Amino acid sequence: MTTAILLSGGMDSVSLAYWKRPQIGICIDYGQKPAEAEIRASAVIADLLNMKHVVLKIDCSSLGSGDLSGTDALKLAPSPEWWPFRNQMLITLAVMKGAALGISELMLGTVRSDGHHADGTEAFIAAADHLVSLQEGKIRITAPAIQMSTAELVETSQIPRETLAYAHSCHTANFACGVCRGCIKHRFTYRELGDVPY
Repeated sequence: MTTAILLSGGMDSVSLAYWKRPQIGICIDYGQKPAEAEIRASAVIADLLNMKHVVLKIDCSSLGSGDLSGTDALKLAPSPEWWPFRNQMLITLAVMKGAALGISELMLGTVRSDGHHADGTEAFIAAADHLVSLQEGKIRITAPAIQMSTAELVETSQIPRETLAYAHSCHTANFACGVCRGCIKHRFTYRELGDVPY
């Protein structure tokens, strides 16, 4: 069985990769503002863990909204970084490539706090898993850390802090802006882990 992870290079996917050690890391440049940094971070982690690193570049920027696309969020957006149907899109693109790679499972770095998005809930993951399993290859979609906080995932994974430091969490740029929800979560997680004194 060949396992893969949707490896964005953020704290969650990096920690999950360290914990579960899939054979393949799939990073997708779909037109998001921090794509370059995400690819760079995921490449370093893949190299450290001896994973095959696969980068897909599909420009979906015209479909985006919010911080990740550098535009105003749509009125129905639950948060500033919301990109319509992003997880559904990323899962679909990853398993399209995964079918050619012969994967049996695609892991997602979804954690408990992602549940404020409809596509970050256990119900959504179960529905995505069912849908993909009905198709050729019967690839499974899993989210092993969906009931954990990011700090709990980091602790469970036992990822060294020097490895976690490669993660890129900013939603708006290739260097941390310090004020977007991704950067705030990054800082809050380190504080929860006891690594930041403020």
